[in-house]
Amino acid sequence: MRFYQLRNWLFQQITMKLRLQVVFFWYLVSLMVETRKHSLNFAATLSGLNPSQFSKLLRNHFGIAAYTLEDLSKKQAKRVANVLEDLEGLPWKIAVVIDATLQTRAGLYTENSKRFNHGHGVVIGHQWTNIILIINGVLIPLPPIPFYSKNYCKKLNVKYKSEHDRLVDYLTALNLDAYIGPHRNDEVVVLTDSGYDVKKVQKTILQKHWHVLGALKSNRSVKSPVQYANTTTSTGWTGIAQFFKDHRRLPWHTICVPTKSSKNPRMEFRVRQTNGYLKGVGQVQLVCSEFKKRRNGRRKYLACSDLRATPKQILIGYRLRWRIEIFHKQIKQHLGFEDVAPKYFRSVETHVSLVYCAYILFQMPIPGLPEGASTLLDKQAYIKQILDNRKTAHILQILTRFGGVNQYMNELKTVLSGI
Repeated sequence: MRFYQLRNWLFQQITMKLRLQVVFFWYLVSLMVETRKHSLNFAATLSGLNPSQFSKLLRNHFGIAAYTLEDLSKKQAKRVANVLEDLEGLPWKIAVVIDATLQTRAGLYTENSKRFNHGHGVVIGHQWTNIILIINGVLIPLPPIPFYSKNYCKKLNVKYKSEHDRLVDYLTALNLDAYIGPHRNDEVVVLTDSGYDVKKVQKTILQKHWHVLGALKSNRSVKSPVQYANTTTSTGWTGIAQFFKDHRRLPWHTICVPTKSSKNPRMEFRVRQTNGYLKGVGQVQLVCSEFKKRRNGRRKYLACSDLRATPKQILIGYRLRWRIEIFHKQIKQHLGFEDVAPKYFRSVETHVSLVYCAYILFQMPIPGLPEGASTLLDKQAYIKQILDNRKTAHILQILTRFGGVNQYMNELKTVLSGI
């Protein structure tokens, strides 16, 4: 595929004002090429434009970038969801995965930056709550939810909301019909980790008639059906870790979960499962799982609102959540998610929207892509090859003119004198 074919293909996927097409195109292309750092200077070097044009793009056109991301997400979801298939043999066809990631910044002087406790220490930067669709094996990012600090909310003159409150508002307004067309609500499962083990989030999901499958905190209050029938609403609740200690008679079952690794084609877990009630939510399946061979006391407690699912299906479904971690790794290592240094947070939001646009474009069928080039790095190498061929074609075009050799020598002298 030649350079102009790449340009035409990209403009077929996105709707853009004519005056912004060039700068938008080159910024997206700069994100789609593998480099050490996806900076404004790199985009300027690649395109021949001034870095200030990209700076103005990030600062002044967040609305266009956000609209482009939402439009691309809908196009990709509709293309993939023509025929909905089961998720890896599970009783659901659409998975909505929720997880947060941090975008590190140099210091607290950057607008809307904050200290976050993450992993083994404190991280300074911005937090993004990502909502991902998995349809027919394809991962599609929806517009993310930025976390606004109290100071930034005061500056914008908006009411401060916690991450969970913002997520509840997002899920309430989310209309999956706009992404995948008409579907059955009981075909949708929402996958979360223990960070979203919150009543208002779970109740919002169930009110939309979707299913919840998520990890629980060890002290989350639960009841058995017998306790639920014989106690009042406010009494008889125990933490789920204590609950499974009190129900030691529940048998352990060994479950083999297939993996895509050639070294370890399957993983063995042992699980206990029973029906119960989650405080403030309702009846669910409760599952206690751990690795069969590595019993180091680290047990995972899961809850699933779909009473039809088997323990094996619950484990396989929860493992689908790991795909959002791979997504976070790819956008950070290869698409420049953290390679942003503006002071104003609005510029950061524009950059993140365009990073997600680049990710979705890589999931689409790229014309002329060599057979077997399926990984993100293969596709980036293909885009780079197109750009390199563009430079070669420019040189050949000059050399084929009358007096082309002298013209090319003069162009080289101009470049060298500038250096």
